[in-house]
Amino acid sequence: METHRLVLPGDLNHYGSLFGGRLLAWIDEAAWIAASAEFPHCQFVTIGMDKIEFRHGVEDGTILRIHCERTNKGRTSITYKVSVTDVKNAPEIPIFQTEVTFVSVNDQGAKAEI
Repeated sequence: METHRLVLPGDLNHYGSLFGGRLLAWIDEAAWIAASAEFPHCQFVTIGMDKIEFRHGVEDGTILRIHCERTNKGRTSITYKVSVTDVKNAPEIPIFQTEVTFVSVNDQGAKAEI
């Protein structure tokens, strides 16, 4: 699955770069959408992200490509590799990469099979 985000002034910190937490929220949302689209009968909650390392700052007006690819599926959990690139200024060099893991839960919050 792939989505795009436009970095706007409200997404920036006081140094003029994208807030790291904003990018993490976008990554979590994109991966959750990928999982939910692939397994629409499941209710997923995020249980973890792999390494968090920002390779460089992102400025106002940048168009980000967020690409999600499933890397693992267990009985109750699923993992997606997420890669973020700058569409215009180096689309082949990731700004950020991580893996996001979700667990499927039932209405009571207990683990449920995928």
